[in-house]
Amino acid sequence: MSNWQTIEELQDIVEDLPRFTDDLQKFTTRLGLNIAPLNADHISLRCHQNTTAERWRRGFERCGELLSENRINGRPICLFKLHEPLCVAHWQFTVIELPWPGEKRYPHEGWEHIEIVLPGAPETLNARALALLADEGLSQPGVSVKTSSPKGERERLPNPTLAVTDGRVTVKFHPWTIEDIVASEG
Repeated sequence: MSNWQTIEELQDIVEDLPRFTDDLQKFTTRLGLNIAPLNADHISLRCHQNTTAERWRRGFERCGELLSENRINGRPICLFKLHEPLCVAHWQFTVIELPWPGEKRYPHEGWEHIEIVLPGAPETLNARALALLADEGLSQPGVSVKTSSPKGERERLPNPTLAVTDGRVTVKFHPWTIEDIVASEG
């Protein structure tokens, strides 16, 4: 199998990875978030056009396997497991989230967020995630916090999310790994 970085359909996101890695490092520093001990289980893209999502899908099918295809909040989202990992900071991601465009327009097409797993009771996720962030980091201009509970059509596990963003990159927190969520679809 091919390495994702050698796939023609994925060259725009190969080129975007250094920007994302740098922006993520700067953002987590601003937030006072020590990422070293944390488990981030997957990374996600954003795009503006269905043709881009379809091109990326074709590329990921050449270097990984489709784990799941689901509708979440009315749009398709595919999860791919890469044969060779994608590296960001100290993490090696093998799971890629590829959502099709929705109603929200993102300022950038490419890598957009990582998802950190904080195991524990779903109802305490927000408090546990916020405890990792510096108060002064959250009160900076342009930083916003959002909670949600996205749910796939067949998911059985509650999957609350706390997302922190500066509009360029986002860090999301969940109580379960994405592979636990996929397994719950049974």
